[in-house]
Amino acid sequence: MTAIRFVAMPTTDAEHLWNGGRDAYDGLPATIVSDGDGNPCRHCLGNIEEGEELLVFAYRPFPALQPYAETGPIFLHKQPCRRYAAEEIQPPMLAMSPDFIVRGYSANDRIVYGTGAVTDIAEIQAYAETLLARSEIGYVHVRSARNNCFQCRIDKVKAPAPAENGA
Repeated sequence: MTAIRFVAMPTTDAEHLWNGGRDAYDGLPATIVSDGDGNPCRHCLGNIEEGEELLVFAYRPFPALQPYAETGPIFLHKQPCRRYAAEEIQPPMLAMSPDFIVRGYSANDRIVYGTGAVTDIAEIQAYAETLLARSEIGYVHVRSARNNCFQCRIDKVKAPAPAENGA
């Protein structure tokens, strides 16, 4: 069994947008009001409640442009929120849909073909563990099964470095 962690959008990315920065397509985020369920914040990994303002913008969760660097619309609370910290627990926002696409990527940010699968929410953790046990998989994305929107990333928990023996 591979220990995993659910990873939210980096706070530096969220702060960039909260401070008036531009999105992956060099546009300003749009501000809309949440109509309730189905508006997951990719920073706190919770739902943006009805009546709350949110930002919608193009997001590319990859370090550089390249053919596999998917970009799509996502949501963020308009007001700063705390980044998801319970990384060992499947985020509550993943209960908003019956299933998601779970797909493996190599360490150089390329899709590993044959890994993408529509996965029931109860099976996300097990499937991610199976993928991350493979040497060619560097990390996993959870994406909407209906719209392919990025939800969160799943990483292996790094084993602690062995303690050095003092001489």
